[in-house]
Amino acid sequence: MRLKYLVMDFTVSLLSILYLWDLKRAREMENNDILRRLRYAFDFNDKQMIGLFEEGGVSTDRAQVSNWLKRDDDPDFVELKDVELAAYLNGLIVLKRGKKEGVTYQPEQKLNNNIILRKLRIALNFKDEDMLGILRKVDFKLGKHELSAFFRKPEQAQYRLCKDQVLRNFLYGLEKQLRKKA
Repeated sequence: MRLKYLVMDFTVSLLSILYLWDLKRAREMENNDILRRLRYAFDFNDKQMIGLFEEGGVSTDRAQVSNWLKRDDDPDFVELKDVELAAYLNGLIVLKRGKKEGVTYQPEQKLNNNIILRKLRIALNFKDEDMLGILRKVDFKLGKHELSAFFRKPEQAQYRLCKDQVLRNFLYGLEKQLRKKA
């Protein structure tokens, strides 16, 4: 009898862990979603998208870009790798800030939300107040110290990981700001 309850407890615990893991996975912001949101916010066409990837050091074609932009449930969907998104963001920096003489941008092999947010900040030449203003547009409250913690080196005590919620709200606010101008 006791063994039966132990097995039931173990099963319930295992199911709870799998459920939470599945929830966590569902909330992760995927590279393809970030690419779709940036394309929409900046209103880039396919030719501009290909140009941004090439400026960042990744050659691609229209079909590949189209497959990256498809929804997850589409059979032609292709997952965008970190190095490809990093190249795209580097291309965005070159487009918005200009190419520096003698500098070749090497896309990062591994990305996190902090790096993505930093690259967007560089590309758009944003200061803290600009970024906080964008977050306020979508009623997302974040302090200046919290924001600066995202841009610190990981070894520093004040460093904080940028959660998906912050990046998602920033992209949504950026979209609202840029699409309003169009």
